[in-house]
Amino acid sequence: MVLAALLVIVASAACDNGPMEAGERGHDESGEESNASLTKTDVFDQTRGGARLILRWNETEQAFVGTAENVTSGVIRRVRVEVHLSNGTELGPTTPTDLASGESMPVRLDARGQVFDRWSAHAEVG
Repeated sequence: MVLAALLVIVASAACDNGPMEAGERGHDESGEESNASLTKTDVFDQTRGGARLILRWNETEQAFVGTAENVTSGVIRRVRVEVHLSNGTELGPTTPTDLASGESMPVRLDARGQVFDRWSAHAEVG
């Protein structure tokens, strides 16, 4: 009985959805929007629906730039990206694009004129 209780406690701890470790940003395979709240110096790196999105703020370009890559063995359809700013503005989505296995696409979302200090992002598939 004590062993069973201990196993339940260990299993619960392993499933903890508490604070992310340093460098871990917005990992979410559930299809829900990421609640990651990133600063302008953070890099977003998330795989969702088979699309790995790597995105960062480029101060010079006043835009979010990066790539979305298909990390599955098949085609993923209608990959698109959105960024949500702390001022309530949503950037995107980008134009839906089908990606073959291993294929990637450039991502650029312009934020010229936007005043914000935090942001979150996610890829959508399908």
